[in-house]
Amino acid sequence: MTSGNIGTWQKAAGDTIAPGDVLVEIETDKAQMDFEFQEDGVLAKILKDSGEKDVAVGNPIAVMVEEGTDIAPFESFTLDDAGGEKAPPQKESTEEAADSSEPADTGSKTAPSTLPKDAPKDESKPEPQESESSGGRLQTSLEREPSASPSAKALALERGVPIKQVKGTGPGGRITKQDIEKYKPASSAAPAASSAPTYEDIPASSMRKTIANRLQQSMNQNPHYFVAATVSVSKLLKLRQALNSSADGQYKLSVNDFMIKAAAVACKKVPAVNSSWREIDGQIIIRQHNTVDVSVAVATPIGLMTPIVRGVEGLGLSSISAQVKDLGKRARDGKLKPEEYQGGTFTISNMGMNAAIDRFTAVINPPQAGILAVGTTKKVAVPSSTEEGNGVEWDEQVVVTGSFDHKVVDGAVGGEWIREFKKVVENPLEMLL
Repeated sequence: MTSGNIGTWQKAAGDTIAPGDVLVEIETDKAQMDFEFQEDGVLAKILKDSGEKDVAVGNPIAVMVEEGTDIAPFESFTLDDAGGEKAPPQKESTEEAADSSEPADTGSKTAPSTLPKDAPKDESKPEPQESESSGGRLQTSLEREPSASPSAKALALERGVPIKQVKGTGPGGRITKQDIEKYKPASSAAPAASSAPTYEDIPASSMRKTIANRLQQSMNQNPHYFVAATVSVSKLLKLRQALNSSADGQYKLSVNDFMIKAAAVACKKVPAVNSSWREIDGQIIIRQHNTVDVSVAVATPIGLMTPIVRGVEGLGLSSISAQVKDLGKRARDGKLKPEEYQGGTFTISNMGMNAAIDRFTAVINPPQAGILAVGTTKKVAVPSSTEEGNGVEWDEQVVVTGSFDHKVVDGAVGGEWIREFKKVVENPLEMLL
């Protein structure tokens, strides 16, 4: 390209320009393109107006200044002040020697030879001719493809959005990525189902990124193994009903309150589970905790949080219930303090409120070594023997699954913890001792 034509200016004198903004449209011999400015500045003066043709490459077409510069002195600034106009370079009629990597007549076998001065020139060689201009005016952006940023074009192609139907809100009517995202087809011209976007991209929140990083780290660095057991909760439910009936509204115990207390009892009997894997000053240690601080998984609008009930081994059921309700409410309201959800020695994740969940496995909350997943309560028919003979009784049962870090807790130890947990849940009066 040796010259080009000036199309539509997208900026006027005095406009501020940021990197990526389209300054002017340029028509070359092969295409019409947007010239995007790559620096911050202010357009002080336009030297070549829209529609000017055959502007040589290297000619100044505008004056840019830094932000804050007074542009008033540039009102009378001319092309001559910028160094004058340069003519487009003419194509020279050259011999083969002009394109050679060696000068002629050097004696090299690879160098081209030159003709004698009196040798006649080839009359059949055509003279160079200047291409004829159509004489028509330059097309405006409205008469051809709309002006759009590369990211907007890519998104429109991806979502099947007809870019010519999008109204641009950028400088000079330029279509931006936000315009494509906000585009809604008119009801009278709804796009075909095949061209409509079939998904929605939702930016990940910082909370979601943190959850993803921690759980990915847990699965990659902590060798999980799982131990499941079916636990009868018939006695526990009867005890819960009796305690709530005599509470006079002072408290209302949930099944999860009993599970939290039972987990603390099991952690005290099998302290290896109430431990964490740590690296301090380059030394690997296993820290065994003397208190049981239970992290309780709570679903919130922004993601899963695990507020901590501390010192559960020394708390009564009513105190555990009150703390869980308070922490859960403040977790959903986003009002927890960091110290109320950072730490913990063991975690419980209870999905028993969802009747469709029989059982599930949970991911360990590092640096803890264990987490208990609690499913929903089911009525199960179990064989029974009475004086009248063999029969069937209905038993309330729940499936619990412990996830343990094999670096800290061996399989037999995890099984022992599940046995102690099952024992105390099936004999809930032990929680009151």
